[in-house]
Amino acid sequence: MPHAPPLGALLSQYAAGSAVACEPVEQGLLNRGYRLRTTRGRYFLKHHFDPETADPAAIARQHAATRRLADLGVPVAPPVPDRDGRTVAVVGGHAYALHPWIDGRHRHGGQLTTVQCGRLGALLGVVHASLERVMPGQRAQCLPGADPADTFALIDDLLGHVRRHRPADDFDELARRRLLERRELLERHADRRPPSGASVGWVHGDFHPFNLLYKGDAPAAIVDWDRLGVQPRAEEAVRAAAIFFVRPDGALDLPKVRAYALAYRRAARATPSELAAAVHRVWWERLNDFWMLRWHYERGDTRADPQFPAASALAVWWTREYDAVCEAFTECAP
Repeated sequence: MPHAPPLGALLSQYAAGSAVACEPVEQGLLNRGYRLRTTRGRYFLKHHFDPETADPAAIARQHAATRRLADLGVPVAPPVPDRDGRTVAVVGGHAYALHPWIDGRHRHGGQLTTVQCGRLGALLGVVHASLERVMPGQRAQCLPGADPADTFALIDDLLGHVRRHRPADDFDELARRRLLERRELLERHADRRPPSGASVGWVHGDFHPFNLLYKGDAPAAIVDWDRLGVQPRAEEAVRAAAIFFVRPDGALDLPKVRAYALAYRRAARATPSELAAAVHRVWWERLNDFWMLRWHYERGDTRADPQFPAASALAVWWTREYDAVCEAFTECAP
């Protein structure tokens, strides 16, 4: 099995029995996960592989936060402590954590009813409100939006990668077309760069369909808290909606966005003006962001390639339908 975790050394630290079976979980871009069955139960074994989030002390702080959230009734899956009460196991210089296995499945926004979309928004609002209760007060600098001059340079660099790639394929052609299209959009809207400043708070940091498990119609667990941090809260709400509710053609399902956003604002006590500012900042972020192409061409990592067609189309559609998107996030209940 590739990247097999050191099960003997790991499980010796826990009262979790001996390994019976261990299978990789395919989903996930930054870390490695395993479906682990032992003589005493089923677990999710997480290998904290991403260098940016693999610090054991930071992981332990995230674990403590999820335990406090669980005490408030937020659906999470706090880690299993080892024999000494620790929740991070370091073996061979790598950090691991053992979590209870949660039976459930991931659901994209297209699989949710409008009512369920409202529940999703309320859930994220509860997460933000609960984090405000359990985490220490902290200030974070909110930087200005991306500088289009830097983005123009990046577009030119990526176009060079596309031209040099041989043999050229359909992905190269789509990338070239989207890069040229994005450059034109940025030239037209360069004066709309958002200023710095936003209402910040503790956020999950990576709230999307693969980090939420459902049992039937109800969320069973929010997982993967590696990006827990202080950021503009409303921007996480908008960013999550842009992932949950994007259609294959790049359009957002605005009726579902309305239900989600209204419920989020109520649960998080966020104002329409906060959401309007967040819509603008996330729209600008999307215009200037090319992380999927950078993974593909600079790192040779193609795992995000399937997401690129819809994500790249969304930036174009959002620019055209900017007012309708803003209204969907800010309108009040009828």
